[in-house]
Amino acid sequence: MLSRRLPPHGDLNALTRALAQRRAEGLPVADLTESNPTRAGLTYPADLLAALASEAALRYEPQALGMPSAREAVARDHARRGVAVDPDRVILTASTSEAYTWLFKLLCDAGDTVLVPRPSYPLFEHLTQIEGVRTFPFTLEYHGRWEIDFATMQSAPEDARAVIIVSPNNPTGSYLTPRELDRLLALCRDRGWVLIVDEVFADYPLDVRAPLTDIAARADVPAFTLGGLSKTAGLPQLKLGWIVAGGPSEACTAALAGIELIADSFLSVSTPVQVAAGQLLERGATIRTQIHERVRANLTVLRQNAQSFPACEVLRVEGGWSAVIRVPAMLTEEQLILELLHREGIVAHPGYFFDFPREAFLVVSLLPPLDVFQDATARLLRFASS
Repeated sequence: MLSRRLPPHGDLNALTRALAQRRAEGLPVADLTESNPTRAGLTYPADLLAALASEAALRYEPQALGMPSAREAVARDHARRGVAVDPDRVILTASTSEAYTWLFKLLCDAGDTVLVPRPSYPLFEHLTQIEGVRTFPFTLEYHGRWEIDFATMQSAPEDARAVIIVSPNNPTGSYLTPRELDRLLALCRDRGWVLIVDEVFADYPLDVRAPLTDIAARADVPAFTLGGLSKTAGLPQLKLGWIVAGGPSEACTAALAGIELIADSFLSVSTPVQVAAGQLLERGATIRTQIHERVRANLTVLRQNAQSFPACEVLRVEGGWSAVIRVPAMLTEEQLILELLHREGIVAHPGYFFDFPREAFLVVSLLPPLDVFQDATARLLRFASS
């Protein structure tokens, strides 16, 4: 009865089952996987959502690419990073995930291939399979920092249509560098690939001073940059994302016409959030500042804690909300995370969740409250080292 495009589902993994049982028993859990800013103890202005109740939100006047005022607000927000974005090249979506699916519809026929990074967040396999598109992974290798292995990228099949870059990557925290961008653009020109750059964490640099951002506005090939309120303003519940189209004018015009047709078929972005977009982006700066201070402080604490456990290594993280810890491979990652939960009441992500090619890595969120994070990471490092 069900489509073959539907990803495998239904069976809960061992960690999810163990975590549910622990919580059902009322036992404490220190959650180092928490990535929801609305549950991280941040302070949100009480009247932040007042703009959603504007009288203008009572009028439904659908526009496929989004209301001009909201698209202009997104363009102004990009300007604070020193990049000029044409509002006419902004497309509003309900989420980054939706933005990906629209781009797959725009760029790919059934069975075509897109290049995706590995390790990375386990989203692309599901989204591409649902759209009838295949993935081809290219590798990020760690050599003091995470870098693209262009040899794996160059071995992509002939039916590849686009390459996805996440900058900074989740969970490795690596930004695309100018040198990597030059090589990437050359490959795109040579192979006819479209460049898709997910920059949802771009506002959170850590181990880098001036990261390269807003790639679509800099590209000389057809390119798209993705962003959204979820990360840039800590407001995942408001469901507003966006695509910025870039590259040569003729190709960009054709892409915008195609995606307008797709967007007009769904009209998924609500009127209230579009009406409020300008105020949400401006006032969301206070939440963004809190998140940035939190992840910086927690990364400092993690590194300080790790100094007492030389068997564990906190890998370089240039930006984002996550950190990767290389730990002794005395247990499999699954055994390690299950024992960590059972004995210490701590939940962390195993490296295989993000498709790390080998063991043993743990991934922790840098978003939890400082006191929780400090205690839990000290116990995690002690346990992994024992």
